[in-house]
Amino acid sequence: MKKPKWVVKKEQDKRAAANETVWLFGLHAVRDALMNPERQKLRLIVTRNAADRLGEAMAHFEGEPEMCDARKFTAPLDPQSVHQGAALEVKPLNWGKLDEVVIGGDPDAGALRVVLLDRVTDPHNVGAILRSAEVFGARAVIGTHRGSAPETGALAKTASGALERQPYLRVRNLAETIEAMQSMGYLVLGLDGEAEMSIEQALEGKRTQPVALVMGAEGPGLREKTKETVDQLVKIDFAGAFGSLNVSNAAAVALYAARG
Repeated sequence: MKKPKWVVKKEQDKRAAANETVWLFGLHAVRDALMNPERQKLRLIVTRNAADRLGEAMAHFEGEPEMCDARKFTAPLDPQSVHQGAALEVKPLNWGKLDEVVIGGDPDAGALRVVLLDRVTDPHNVGAILRSAEVFGARAVIGTHRGSAPETGALAKTASGALERQPYLRVRNLAETIEAMQSMGYLVLGLDGEAEMSIEQALEGKRTQPVALVMGAEGPGLREKTKETVDQLVKIDFAGAFGSLNVSNAAAVALYAARG
């Protein structure tokens, strides 16, 4: 019996994911990945200077590092990549299931906060959001398989190590994920510059409740389906007439405004 096309596609995607690898680059990103016991490390290419600067982290690579001349760096990276003489091929991290990440964990860690991304495709923005999420104690950053930046070297370098510690999940359907989080008790707020209510107003008397902040892409913002699914559209209060922030900066401000 011939398998349905959707079954074949699912099996192909699963095999592709199993074979997927990522090249991380830059001293900070490579060092943190080497030190992460959850990270599967496959191939390490370094210059002598970079190896010296990585220091003790080099001992966490199980295998023989490939020493390379700085003038002929052999790692398969974009020529524009600022690799600082260090590149590490790894498997993407597996953070587990949604409910385990956004509800489980340390019960004394404080109010639960999560960031969801609606079509934020720029890896530099996502990397910066991961840094802010770690700083403000967010439980996770969640994007979609299609329409959100995947785990890449550029993302990891911008995240400056946060990718190794801050859960970054990618889901099939954002609206369904929002509904799942609502069923877990999350108050889901969508950031929209034209909203009437501020984050602070929406959270008045609700600071101890789990909160998810949904950030849209610069320009198009949140999709209509996302706007219809969240509990409330909110805005960041600005001083003066100018009220626009890069999405990564907006995420940082929103996380601070929503702190428990």
